[in-house]
Amino acid sequence: MRRVIVAPCPVCSTEIQYIYQTERIPYFSEVMLASAICECGFRSVDTLVLGDGEPVRYTLEINSAEDLNSRVIRSSQGTIEIPEFGVLIEPGPMCEAFISNVEGVIFRIIKVLDNILLSADEEQKKNTLALKERLLNACEGKEPFRLIIQDMDGNSGIVNKKAVKSEPIPYDIEDECDE
Repeated sequence: MRRVIVAPCPVCSTEIQYIYQTERIPYFSEVMLASAICECGFRSVDTLVLGDGEPVRYTLEINSAEDLNSRVIRSSQGTIEIPEFGVLIEPGPMCEAFISNVEGVIFRIIKVLDNILLSADEEQKKNTLALKERLLNACEGKEPFRLIIQDMDGNSGIVNKKAVKSEPIPYDIEDECDE
């Protein structure tokens, strides 16, 4: 089903299209893709799983180019972790959902690193460039890693037969700081 609603942009009040479309994704229930884009720069994209979900955690060992093509579904509540690179991405109030592949997730992280480089001091630049190089090597299959995605609402996942589904592990930052 596809539905288009014309309504004002919340930023500039220009009439824009809000598109809602349902899709079936293997291993998940039906999902709704909701999007709106305005010329003023406003952008909203979200993926909502329409079925009931239990908290989930998926772990995928990335060892080949084929693994990099694995489908990644991240809801606006999903957390992404790549322990080998010290990467932990937690959802914030403006977090957007997406459907991509593992390589696409890596390039999203690289885009954030590029933004960090714009205002980094020399030490931060050195560390950021080193991480960026490792991520680029991982995209070429030169460095294996694990991609972990977890979602307390059960609306995120990794579509690959090698992905291991398990109970989520709560991230408790305060406990880590006490050690």
